[in-house]
Amino acid sequence: MTYQVDEHGYYGNFGGAFIPEMLYPNVEELKTRYLEIIGDPTFQKEFHSLLKDYVGRPTPLYPAKRMSERYGARIFLKREDLCHTGAHKVNNTIGQILLARRLGKHRIIAETGAGQHGVATATVCALMGMECIVFMGARDIERQAPNVARMKMLGARVEPALSGSQTLKDATNEAIRDWINHPVDTHYIIGSVVGPHPYPDMVARFQSVISEEMRAQLKEATGSELPNKVVACVGGGSNAAGAFYHFLNEPKVELIAVEAAGEGVLSGHSAATTQLGKDGILHGSRSLVMQTADGQVLEAHSISAGLDYPGIGPLHAHLYASGRGRYLNATDQQALEASFELARTEGIIPALESAHALAGLKQLEFKPGEIVVLCLSGRGDKDMQAYMNYMETK
Repeated sequence: MTYQVDEHGYYGNFGGAFIPEMLYPNVEELKTRYLEIIGDPTFQKEFHSLLKDYVGRPTPLYPAKRMSERYGARIFLKREDLCHTGAHKVNNTIGQILLARRLGKHRIIAETGAGQHGVATATVCALMGMECIVFMGARDIERQAPNVARMKMLGARVEPALSGSQTLKDATNEAIRDWINHPVDTHYIIGSVVGPHPYPDMVARFQSVISEEMRAQLKEATGSELPNKVVACVGGGSNAAGAFYHFLNEPKVELIAVEAAGEGVLSGHSAATTQLGKDGILHGSRSLVMQTADGQVLEAHSISAGLDYPGIGPLHAHLYASGRGRYLNATDQQALEASFELARTEGIIPALESAHALAGLKQLEFKPGEIVVLCLSGRGDKDMQAYMNYMETK
């Protein structure tokens, strides 16, 4: 079985491009040109030069000694939190801004939940001198104020999404509407492995630098390129896709994703898509989607603004359905507890998104000496208000 996208844009039964007619030329242009453009040696040279000199790659693979002692395994943290802008998101925005420039686009739009993708998009637009509009749920604007300020300081216009739950799903809807209205001069930088083909594959390719570095760093640290387990949080799933990418065809490597259970999987306030979702179309692709019996998309909930998405990328839906990936979930409370455990054990404050992956460690069994790599997708600066609120209750 293959875990890469096929020529029609599908991962098994999931994927494709279900788009309004107005967007067909844009998506078709991307589909026919993206592999040629990103495979060009001059593109790769510029991309990797910026990853090295601007983003700060390679990010460290840190041996978490005290965590390792606690869990009885050799735990390594892939420190995406040390990327410029504070998360893995910038790997993708660097790639897509270079692609947009080669396509002759000069106006960039994006959606964001926790704000990290919005910041990363605003950053590369400032770098390249392009107009930037970021759509963000009004509720997320309130709970991620520092990132909103960063986007504005970088010159982006932040547009609130006022419909629905006023979170990531609604911001994505608004971005798609804008793209329909500006099809000629605009490129939409989608922030996760979601959306119509070729976005899931394109974003996964740009994020695959994470697992490419992991293999080389593991070889140096352990003598083997292959860990026993790779663990990552997943909403749409870009950091997990990047962390899994170069291990997809290594059956000895267990791929473990941790979704947001919110207040509990069955509480009605959750984002555990693999547990609650069924086949459906969301934002241009067929995947697993949280929906009512008549197909209306349900509102997702998570304390983490980057994980409260009612769907999951088609690659992840395929990994789940095929059994190649193992999909766990963690509640808001478990994520908060895991954040403080890492902070007080290793002196690292994680993003609430990454904290879900950390919470997943408590649900796993480890053999002595097992090698585990956890993708620490972002840092916790943006979540300090949530952490402060939590400390007030203790």
